[in-house]
Amino acid sequence: MNAIPKRDSIGETCVVCEIPKDKGIHLYTSFICTDCETDMIQTETNHPNYKFYLKQLRKVTQPTIFS
Repeated sequence: MNAIPKRDSIGETCVVCEIPKDKGIHLYTSFICTDCETDMIQTETNHPNYKFYLKQLRKVTQPTIFS
């Protein structure tokens, strides 16, 4: 009998909206939910939310690669 382990959490926390979500993308070590991804893509640069998205995306850090 194959049992599927129960997940304790509701996914990962989005770096933009800061809400746990199940679906989204990973950008380096950060998670962006599909809702925020869609909103960011459709937001014009002159819209007030554009600056908010920029501020939130500054949290995304590129991982250091050691050679």
